[in-house]
Amino acid sequence: MKTTNKIILVLLSFLTYSCEDILEEDISDDTVQILSPTNNSEIESNVVSFKWNSLKGSDKYRIQVYGSDQILILDSLTTKTAITLPLEAGDYVWRVRGENYAYESIYSFPSNFSTTISKDLSNQQVILKSPENDKFVNFINVTLHWDALNYASSYNVKVVNTVTGREVYSNPNITDTSITLNLLTLEDGNYEWRLKAKNIDSETKQYAARKFNIDTTNPNQPKNILPADNSTQTINSSMNYTWSIPNDVGSAKSPISYIVEFSNDVDFNIIMLTQNSDSTTLQQSFSTAGVYYWRIRAIDGAGNVGPNSTKFKFTVK
Repeated sequence: MKTTNKIILVLLSFLTYSCEDILEEDISDDTVQILSPTNNSEIESNVVSFKWNSLKGSDKYRIQVYGSDQILILDSLTTKTAITLPLEAGDYVWRVRGENYAYESIYSFPSNFSTTISKDLSNQQVILKSPENDKFVNFINVTLHWDALNYASSYNVKVVNTVTGREVYSNPNITDTSITLNLLTLEDGNYEWRLKAKNIDSETKQYAARKFNIDTTNPNQPKNILPADNSTQTINSSMNYTWSIPNDVGSAKSPISYIVEFSNDVDFNIIMLTQNSDSTTLQQSFSTAGVYYWRIRAIDGAGNVGPNSTKFKFTVK
């Protein structure tokens, strides 16, 4: 009996921990070794590259950067062992630790560094603002925004079709920090915009770059599958609603989601329930008996909305 009780206690102790806790390596006594910026570094740039060694047992890292006033200005989690951030001129402190599902390492010893903004642009980088990287839009007059770079007198902007490699826009002397692409020839497709800053003596070594996608094509019409038209369902019973949609044949294929509508009105003058789905299936139940109708339409990541599917009727009993 005593042996049996001991076994039960051991099993219960294991059950108090998740499987992840048991499998994860304990890194709570370990420390991440930083590579750069090292203590008391002086950096002549508007961007700082933070680097550290990988820590065995870590699957992600938390980096923190503090200003000279001890205010936390960055708390970021990354799976990489390097991150590049824009920073204004000033004094900073940074540290990093490793993390996994169950444990956290000790933070690295805080490292001080300072940044100054030089008139030499070769070690600096233009910070792009919008559109977000790889964003989908459904219009051609895309506006490109970026932060002003100290001591830059102008900017060189290029836009390239990433599929064909063709340069569709170029302006080497923009003095503002934004430009709107009013190009009637800009068609649906995938693009990358590239930007350099320059002054009379220097320019940034590399183009800052981001991608955007133009998709003006509406999604196809979905087709209801189940429950079949004129079917009967059981009250308070969850039912799978499924549908299909033809493949997108556009040049820029933005991700598609779905709007599913239910009504007890054949003309859908009153929508009693609207559900959203990222896939071609949805679970739904009804607590009131009656006759209902359902339909779907697709909306893509650029904001284009397709036509409603043919409505299906079902009865809840």
